[in-house]
Amino acid sequence: MSAAESPRDRALVATGDELATLLHYQTFDVLLALLDNPALDETQLCMMLARKDLPTEVLEEVSSRKPLLKNYRVKRALAFHPRTPRLASLRLIRELYLMDLVQLALQPGTSPELKLHAEEQLAARLPQLPLGQKITLARRGPSRVAGALLAEGHPQVLSVVLDNPHLTEAQILKVLSRGKLPSGVIPSVAQHRKWSYEYNVRLALVRHPASTLSTILAYLPELTVSDLRELASPGIVSESLRKYLQAEIQRRTRKSDEKKEASHTQPDSDPPDQS
Repeated sequence: MSAAESPRDRALVATGDELATLLHYQTFDVLLALLDNPALDETQLCMMLARKDLPTEVLEEVSSRKPLLKNYRVKRALAFHPRTPRLASLRLIRELYLMDLVQLALQPGTSPELKLHAEEQLAARLPQLPLGQKITLARRGPSRVAGALLAEGHPQVLSVVLDNPHLTEAQILKVLSRGKLPSGVIPSVAQHRKWSYEYNVRLALVRHPASTLSTILAYLPELTVSDLRELASPGIVSESLRKYLQAEIQRRTRKSDEKKEASHTQPDSDPPDQS
């Protein structure tokens, strides 16, 4: 670089090692000039976009240049950059590949809004996905996607998705709140080694019309009396099930009364010997 040339001037024409050095410049106008350098290739641009300290203005400029966005690696780098302007990020999310969407949704630094949009994009694509990709998503997809796959109820997906470490109780309860579900969903949840022991899941299973009587009767002794009374209110469960709930409430009430009576009639201890 000659004394008469500024870093910005060199950024327009630099090649090789000089260009690689300019990628790390802090000056805004130098970084913008690099975007107009015909020698700047995809790899070098992605190296620039990997900088966490890159000014937002540079990211905005890259996102506005359609020729640059024809390259998928550039689009991905922009979508993953924490400083990319919000509207640009939301637009780019729609064009990401499946597993990149998964990674973006699970990445700790992703904003809640982008995470939600990434999960919505994944859920919207589920109906068109082949079974193999659904199983992959069931194994390691984010919470909302796991919930959507659970609700689909594909036999080969159910056992996998219930073991997904990102699946939450809230998503399972959301699925169980649906009146109609594929036939395998209820028994798969009711027999699962983890979820079948969660109190709120058990309560939701008792409420669900597709639960078997044997499942419900197994859970009744574990439910609180207040929950049993709520479930036994008219219109919550079927009339035939209400009879079992009322019988369980009466059993608990009788047992409680017997305990109280026993404590009241228990003889006092012998008085101390006065001799």
